[in-house]
Amino acid sequence: MSDDRAPLTPSPELVAALASDLTAAGFSVDGLGALWGEMAGAALLRDQPALARRALIVAAAEADRDDAAATVRRSLASLARLLVLGDVISAVDAAAALPSLGIDGAEALGLCIRRGDEIVPRIDLRPYAFADTHGEGQWWIASDLGELALGSALPEGHVLGVGGASLTLAGITMPGSNPAGKVLDLGTGCGIQALHARRHARHVIATDISPRALWFTEFNAALNGIDGIETRLGSMFEPVAGERFDAVISNPPFVITPRAEGVPSYEYRDGGLEGDAIVASFVSGVGTHLVPGGVAQLLGNWEYRDDEDGLDRVRSWVEASPVALDAWVVEREVQDAASYAETWIRDGGTLPGTPEFDALLEAWVRDFAVRGVTAVGFGYLLLRRPLSDTPTLARYERLAGPIAAPRGLGEHLRDALHEHDVQATLDDDALASARLVVAADVSEARHFRPGDDDPSVIELRQGGGFGRTIAVDPGLAALVGACDGELPVGVLISAIGQLMDASESELREELLPRVRELIDTGVLVFAPDGPHAP
Repeated sequence: MSDDRAPLTPSPELVAALASDLTAAGFSVDGLGALWGEMAGAALLRDQPALARRALIVAAAEADRDDAAATVRRSLASLARLLVLGDVISAVDAAAALPSLGIDGAEALGLCIRRGDEIVPRIDLRPYAFADTHGEGQWWIASDLGELALGSALPEGHVLGVGGASLTLAGITMPGSNPAGKVLDLGTGCGIQALHARRHARHVIATDISPRALWFTEFNAALNGIDGIETRLGSMFEPVAGERFDAVISNPPFVITPRAEGVPSYEYRDGGLEGDAIVASFVSGVGTHLVPGGVAQLLGNWEYRDDEDGLDRVRSWVEASPVALDAWVVEREVQDAASYAETWIRDGGTLPGTPEFDALLEAWVRDFAVRGVTAVGFGYLLLRRPLSDTPTLARYERLAGPIAAPRGLGEHLRDALHEHDVQATLDDDALASARLVVAADVSEARHFRPGDDDPSVIELRQGGGFGRTIAVDPGLAALVGACDGELPVGVLISAIGQLMDASESELREELLPRVRELIDTGVLVFAPDGPHAP
């Protein structure tokens, strides 16, 4: 879809009229859910629209009724068909569903075009519900039509809507305890991260290489009555040269794509560089754009090569930063080269079993083989410019499997980072003098072999955050169990040493590093009246 299919600046009057019509029709997550039902809604999330389409046809068939409720239901069904499913609808139905905006206004906004007596959609527009530290909310989010509506592979200039990666990044973004001054959303796409950032920042700058993406960002902000978002055109950090931010968030175009003829380069996912260079460039360059204490969070891919571990590559990028950085990197998944290629070829709308798919797969596998790439990792990166010049956090870990509470990860990261900052200021003597408590979401599980009095396995289980399961020995289990905020850690270690007939000094040397680890992971926290970060 070309960039000239919408005006440069969304008309405030037309946007307000559209918002009025969407509200009147009950165009919301709950409204659509009630219209097509739970089963059809679940199928739609799997890109199977048949059940939802059938439900909408049934709803539209209530034309013989003329009561207000039926009118609203017909309008909602028409909007759902046009804007969510990407169906062509009649001009009569479109006019009835958009009484304030009108068909001419809808065309002027770039929502659709008229072809005789039919209205053809040009964008995807759907409700989006969320919850954060400020409460629950709902927006309307516009983006380009997807594969189902187009009936073909995506064009290279496609602007993606709210997908799995968007939801993941929104979930891990740390909320500020106080409003941040200025936030950068690098590679904003449809603007979803910028909208989220504006809820805890006074000013958001959203950048992208696509003018159409910036139009969608401006449109979505206006449609939802959100100000304070400034858009800028350009690649990577070019639009903000010389500026620094309290926070930087990015869902960068990290997909590793062969630089070969015939391989499409999608703006929303491909940064135009070889391999994982786009993420490397972000990691090594973001530090100069952070104020001291500023945090950058992003999603990324990194390559595993014949002679190099993927997380070691990420570590080298952090170390290449001209500004020293704290780093917390979590690898969530690793795919072999072929599986990775298949995933992203299909994501672009090319179907398996076709000659086009086979040709693209050959190009991807050849590129990986030439560069010695065996697998690709995916995960989350949290980078921070320390208040001092000395980093205290270099955490690179692999955490596969489901996450206990993905929507609360941002809060977990914020709280864990704060607790880390506290313990990092304490030497061993100071830590031994501190009082700790077990986090409220932590439980203990003990496993016994039949007939044994002592457990063979003791586990600490985290109900929130990353949902960690941590195996501990009896000494550490006893220490954690005794952490109720009443007695200092050193006193507890001394008592445990006496009970276990173990050397207090040796036990302290063994347990204190593990206590620091449990603090960093959020299993243990400092007592409310204990030490605090400077």
